[in-house]
Amino acid sequence: MTRIWCIAGMVFALGATATAQDVSTDDVYACTSVAEDADRLACYDAAVGRLQEAEAAGDVTTVTRKEVEQVRQDSFGFSIPSLPSLMIGKSDDNSLTEVVLPVKAVRGARGNLVITLENGQVWRQIDSKPLRNNDQTEAQIYEAALGSFKMKLDGGIAFRVERVK
Repeated sequence: MTRIWCIAGMVFALGATATAQDVSTDDVYACTSVAEDADRLACYDAAVGRLQEAEAAGDVTTVTRKEVEQVRQDSFGFSIPSLPSLMIGKSDDNSLTEVVLPVKAVRGARGNLVITLENGQVWRQIDSKPLRNNDQTEAQIYEAALGSFKMKLDGGIAFRVERVK
């Protein structure tokens, strides 16, 4: 009798309409603890069905590690507090502190350069170092003290920059 109530309760719980807030992979993983094969299959079917519905409705999406890393690189230099929560494993132990990207264009005069990178990022020199625009091809940008950034063009002299786009 207990088994019948257990199965009925599970069918009722799994058949309930899920909202976007309570759909997660945890529901699928929870099915591993179901002992009976038929019950476990029913659990999987229901959990995966909810995930598919949420994905079709645009409430859930799958993001790969490669996509997360691309977002981290594209957003380097901007403060996006919610970005670490997207990290796989929810750990920011391997935070991005430096990028090396190809240069599309360098504009401006000595000490006042604006560097546009191939990926669309735009950085502006904010110190007064007299640097020249010599058709540079690569920018190395890295974190410096107190949340600032420095850049080296083609491995040259480091200068302070800020991201403007």
